[in-house]
Amino acid sequence: MTGDTATTTPPRTDSSHLAPPRGRGLPVVAVAGEEPAVPRGWSSAAMIAAASLVLVWLLVAVVAHLTQGTADLDLAALWGIVTGEGTSQDAAVVAESRVPRLLAALAVGSALGASGATMQAVARNPLASPDTTAVNAGAHLAVTIAAVLGATLSPFAGVGVAFVGGLTGAAVVIALSSGKDASPIRLVLAGSAITLGISSITSALLLVFPWRTQNLFSWGAGSLAQNGSQTVLALAPIVIAGIAAIIVFGRRLDLLQLGDDAARSLGVNVWATRVVFIVLSVLLAATAVSITGPIGFIGLCAPVLMRVLARWVRPMRRHRILVAMSAVAGVALVLTADVVLRAVVPGGSQVTIPTGVVTGLIGAVFLIALAQTVRTGVSSEALAAMRTGTRIGRRAPGIVIAASGVVLVAVVVAGALLGDAPLLLGDVAHWLQGVASVHVQIVLETRVPRVLAAALAGACLAVAGCLVQTVTRNPLADPGVLGISGAAGLGAVAVIVTAPEVGFAQTLLGALAGASVAAVVVFVLGSGRQAGPARTVLVGVGTGAAAGALTTLLIVRTDPFNQTMAITWLGGSTYGAFLEHQLPMVAALLAAGVVLSRSSRDLDLVQFDDTTPRTLGIDLGRTQVLHIAIAVVLTAVATASVGVISFVGLVAPHAARLMIGKRHATVLPLAAVLGALLVVTADLVGRTAIAPAQLPAGLVTAVIGTPYFVWLLWRMRAGR
Repeated sequence: MTGDTATTTPPRTDSSHLAPPRGRGLPVVAVAGEEPAVPRGWSSAAMIAAASLVLVWLLVAVVAHLTQGTADLDLAALWGIVTGEGTSQDAAVVAESRVPRLLAALAVGSALGASGATMQAVARNPLASPDTTAVNAGAHLAVTIAAVLGATLSPFAGVGVAFVGGLTGAAVVIALSSGKDASPIRLVLAGSAITLGISSITSALLLVFPWRTQNLFSWGAGSLAQNGSQTVLALAPIVIAGIAAIIVFGRRLDLLQLGDDAARSLGVNVWATRVVFIVLSVLLAATAVSITGPIGFIGLCAPVLMRVLARWVRPMRRHRILVAMSAVAGVALVLTADVVLRAVVPGGSQVTIPTGVVTGLIGAVFLIALAQTVRTGVSSEALAAMRTGTRIGRRAPGIVIAASGVVLVAVVVAGALLGDAPLLLGDVAHWLQGVASVHVQIVLETRVPRVLAAALAGACLAVAGCLVQTVTRNPLADPGVLGISGAAGLGAVAVIVTAPEVGFAQTLLGALAGASVAAVVVFVLGSGRQAGPARTVLVGVGTGAAAGALTTLLIVRTDPFNQTMAITWLGGSTYGAFLEHQLPMVAALLAAGVVLSRSSRDLDLVQFDDTTPRTLGIDLGRTQVLHIAIAVVLTAVATASVGVISFVGLVAPHAARLMIGKRHATVLPLAAVLGALLVVTADLVGRTAIAPAQLPAGLVTAVIGTPYFVWLLWRMRAGR
């Protein structure tokens, strides 16, 4: 997964004293800085203290979990049940409701904690986990496909299906993130792109087959709710056997930390060892998904916490101990998240809310914090160094823009004609003249606003993406990838769920507030002298994860009959678009056009470095704030109109630069045209591919944009 780390001195065979390697090939360092010197005589005492600390945390979480719920049950009543002196009613509550939930937490937390610790050791990467390697997303998709096909899976068959999906996702991510210039953040970038694409396919299946995939949305966020303990007890042996196997062969993980050459010199078959441990870690994660759905970020957070502790507790650096401690910490984290969830959410609805909502928030904080400490592997000059412009585009950019506009008009016309009820050009002409039939009038009055909304939203997002990429000099930036679109969606959903009467104006204000908060978080925490472009993206990924978790919480607490509508809107749907709702997008584009026509020269200079624009008298800070604000407004109005659409702000600007170069006077108009073309095409495909059923345009753009994001990441890796 990462490149080989050559050693020039004979390796130590006493792996109990291995420290996490440092340097350019930064493997599993969770915290930057020098490790404190710990006297050897303190090791045993420190180990006992550390183990006691984690076990006390676990015990407190277990007790709190068992005494918490809609039925009153204090410590005295719980002790009475343990000693056989409690009431039958209390015993029934614990045995039939709380024990199955507790057992699920024990199985899933230990499986994910051990899986994450193993992945981080094999990858020598502190950000590796079932979430960041797309294992959870792949397993979720596989289970959803099985449900769509009508398969009734036994617990073991469910694990098998989830294992195949998880292993496939992990294989793709590992292939993209490995190599000579591998870095921790590169793995997260690849994993995030693959996860977004896989999640889009999963969401599409949930929308197209709602009856066959009932309740999978809540389950897909990770829910501890169980119908008895049968499934957990049946799959527990897999978890126990998987963790035991990793612990038994844990010394090989210690040797891998020395580097591939050193491990081979000590008799380790590096390739086979990695494959075996990857299979074991994916099996554990797949089993967890089969029990509760994908509970996010436990596999990232639990091992990181234990690695921080291992800086002071020398024996914990051995992976036999580290994996075991991570498994225990994983259980404690899951239980703590569930306790917090049920303490915050009142009444019986707390049972139906996925625990993954809380773990998603915890994981988002961890990602943002880890982004400040790890090597990015992406240069801050990456955008300026990318080759752009064709010969025709550089010589005659106006012709390229005009030709693209002609194609856009053709696709817009096709979008108005095609759908579940195809029309002819004559029908459109009659409609424009006011003499069309009632059928044609009804069809076009609903279809034309959708096509126009798609075109305007695509143009807004493309311009926003181009601005963000330029002022941050980040070729990976995009309102969707940076979490700004997701936060705008969260703001809009919050208004829809909480306000008694909601109009488009309120939804727009909610989207604008969410996008603004996300932009502040991303650009404040992702900036700095040592912050490369990939670090900003990682902070954005964390922000998007937090927004997604909160959005899920809002959706599952609403009327179940509105969940499909919410998922459709969050997928980026033009369904129900009205012409009056598109006026904010028109106004935002016109205002942006006026400002950008005067600042395009400044953007040409800002995209290269900080020194040149300052030397020429440009106020760099003011320029960055101004254009980020424009990008936030464009993203908010587009999201309020058509929902969350990702990758348009990534694909369209890069395509424009590849065609005509980097001058913003021409790049911005072409990016707007290409963004409109992309979303109109996606909307057309979504309305016609499986007619009369429909797919949201945002899901189609995610499926299109994911391969492009992966290709771009690969291209940047190769330095081309």
